[in-house]
Amino acid sequence: MASLAPQQTEQLYMSQGTPKGSNGADLVRKSSLYREFEAEKEEIMKHKWIESQKAGHDIGFERALTDWIIKHRSKWRRSRQQPPSPTAP
Repeated sequence: MASLAPQQTEQLYMSQGTPKGSNGADLVRKSSLYREFEAEKEEIMKHKWIESQKAGHDIGFERALTDWIIKHRSKWRRSRQQPPSPTAP
């Protein structure tokens, strides 16, 4: 059995594995992993803005990312993993 080149494998998957009317980019955007990535990126950008305002200059994405990971990421992730509390009657 001959192996397919990566590009051929991708084309085969896209032609057989994707529902009609959608494409791979749509599937990625709808994935829960991608949504989590986008939500985390949004939090980092908020942190960058706040810390840049405090510093009086743009601190840059890498510094904001590192600072946010150290100070906030674990708590943020835990808060997103908790099931919503039941509503009171």
